[in-house]
Amino acid sequence: MSASPDPLIDVHAHFVTDRYIAAARAAGHEHPDGMPGWPEWSPEAHLALMDESGIATSMLSVSSPGVHFGDDSAARELAREVNEFAAGVVRAHPGRFGHLAAVPLPDIDGSLDEIDYALDILGSDGVAIETNAHGRYLGDAHYDPIWAELDRRGAAVFVDPTSPPHAEAISVGLPRPMLEFLFDTARSATDLLFAGVFEQYSGIRWIFTHGGGILPLLADRIQLFRTAFADDQPGRATSEVLRGLWFDMAGTPFPHQIPALEASVGLDRLVYGSDYCWTPSAAVLAQIAGIDAADRPGEPTWRTVTTGHARELFPGLKQ
Repeated sequence: MSASPDPLIDVHAHFVTDRYIAAARAAGHEHPDGMPGWPEWSPEAHLALMDESGIATSMLSVSSPGVHFGDDSAARELAREVNEFAAGVVRAHPGRFGHLAAVPLPDIDGSLDEIDYALDILGSDGVAIETNAHGRYLGDAHYDPIWAELDRRGAAVFVDPTSPPHAEAISVGLPRPMLEFLFDTARSATDLLFAGVFEQYSGIRWIFTHGGGILPLLADRIQLFRTAFADDQPGRATSEVLRGLWFDMAGTPFPHQIPALEASVGLDRLVYGSDYCWTPSAAVLAQIAGIDAADRPGEPTWRTVTTGHARELFPGLKQ
């Protein structure tokens, strides 16, 4: 591993398996979310990138399009398979990887079973979900049993963006991660906010990606609509609720995104994310170089800040 005095902890790292890609392709995801194709991934390649860039630990998760392709039974089987695979990688490389388990939403019973298995048997560090499941957003009361169980456990919930409904019509041929993922992150968080989920299930450690997408830019506008047009006045202000969430800095954090997040909700819960393997190695290295170059004189480095926050978020990580 790099001799950097400030090793990073990557809370936003992905993996794929041959079986997972085959299942997604069979369901029509040859070009997932409008991307050119599927990335390659192996523990060896991932570790090589981590060593080169000074990443101590990466939290593995399955990214969009998730594991549910329309059939509950098949989704349960696929979730179990990828979770057991990731748990094997964690065991094979102690301290280098963690795991955020896939769950087959919108299947409630299957997801509850997988939460129990992943957290109690496999020892996963939390769960990973998409911003919507087949167009059903996370504030829907359908999901209340999931939030109640995760709240009871005080679980970490990593919310990874996916394509919104009617994505092909609104993305005008562009890869959806470029724009639509950032909008869907804000849409999903706003849905949870208006549904009162953040307040009702305050024991969940929610993690949103890419600096919250466009959410920091809209926090004041969301607050306006919560107060000026709502029948019932909300409790805590929007910015105060959002300060209770965690945000990673995957993507293009500087020079604009992280300053916007800081101005809106502060940086007390900012963590590092690479988005590898969907972000190629060269782009990850360039992103980290940009983060290191953005360090502010006389203040802790972004590595120190984000790693400290990640250890607070995941207290079970080895020092």
